[in-house]
Amino acid sequence: MQITTHSADETQALGTKLAKRLQPGDVIAYFGDLGAGKTALTRGIAQGLGITDIVTSPTYTIVNEYLTGRLPLFHFDMYRLGSSDELFDIGWEDYLARGGVCAVEWSENVEDALQGAIRVTIEKDPFEADTRRITIEGGSRFEAPGL
Repeated sequence: MQITTHSADETQALGTKLAKRLQPGDVIAYFGDLGAGKTALTRGIAQGLGITDIVTSPTYTIVNEYLTGRLPLFHFDMYRLGSSDELFDIGWEDYLARGGVCAVEWSENVEDALQGAIRVTIEKDPFEADTRRITIEGGSRFEAPGL
């Protein structure tokens, strides 16, 4: 499924809709350049899960945990990791076992550990600064109209 958004607010609203289809144990693997909108989409997912905390990028902390929604949200930033071995060192399997949703920025750094993830690719439009082309792949729940 491919969706075009024209502002950060629209990207966030898409995340809110996406959250309605998420289930315990889902992993969202983000692919996209710096400033593409990965954190904006995650803010929407948090909102859609009923999380009221302020969602920020976990660049320096590696993972931010949000536990107040219908499902926990674990927001990872893998930019500083060099391999999936480092992901397992920080307790990846423990996060998966907690029954929440794992949203993983910079997934390309640990892609071999993310089999079965919902793949979200966000591309900036080269001509329109706020326009994003968002491709969601990963199962029939995300192929149906109305997302």
